[in-house]
Amino acid sequence: MRLTHFRRTAAATAAAALVFGGLSALTATPALAASSQVSVVHGIPDTPVDVYVNGKKTIPDFQPGKVAGPLTLPAGSYDLALTKPGAALGDAILKVDNAKVPGGANISLVAHLTTAGKPTITAFANDVSKVAAGQARLIVRHTAAAPAVDIRAGGKPVFQGLTNPKEAKADLPAGTVNADVVLAGSSTVVLGPKDLDLKEGTATIVYAIGSADDKTLGLVAQTITGLHSAPGGVPSGSGGLAATGVGGWWYGLVAVGLLLLLLGGATRLRRRS
Repeated sequence: MRLTHFRRTAAATAAAALVFGGLSALTATPALAASSQVSVVHGIPDTPVDVYVNGKKTIPDFQPGKVAGPLTLPAGSYDLALTKPGAALGDAILKVDNAKVPGGANISLVAHLTTAGKPTITAFANDVSKVAAGQARLIVRHTAAAPAVDIRAGGKPVFQGLTNPKEAKADLPAGTVNADVVLAGSSTVVLGPKDLDLKEGTATIVYAIGSADDKTLGLVAQTITGLHSAPGGVPSGSGGLAATGVGGWWYGLVAVGLLLLLLGGATRLRRRS
């Protein structure tokens, strides 16, 4: 009799632990979802830098043409600064104070040149919505000191009249695309051609960087994975939603816990009756 009572008590205790554990995980979800995935793109030619976030050196010796991250940052305001490698924070060559990072987003911060050739930082929100089966997303961003351009695929214009710092995007059949960049309304090639491997369920982001006058124009590519529309496709680092900490197994454990509690309570009521 004591053994039976012990088993019932243990079952009820375990069930309660499962229930409260499940509730704790559910409660923790909003805090995790509030974080954002932030990538940093360096598009200022011939200028390696140290990147500071809120006064802390986060990306040392960051080279032009590179992509760093994604970093997981809670929603809030951030002070960003770029210095020459090893230089003091007070000697920053570019600063942005109170840059807003919203919760649950996927963002690219791009250090680049304006049309007039001045260094600046532009934030882009990355589209990480699902793509259809067999499709891939192509996003093109004009972040170069250059006039308006057209982007061609296979010799045909796909995006036209793109200016700095604008973007254009389209979902295309997955595969290899031969792309180049021409001056808007002309056939004068300023970048490329370049083969882009657009994999199914991904977003490929291409940045035009550098300066036309200084003949430093180039391309930088960033890839975001996990945009499959089929079950099992999980966006990688998309807006902090890839790892909320609550899987389907938690719901199963919670359901079992509730069932055990209910059965234990019903048994005790019957015995008292």
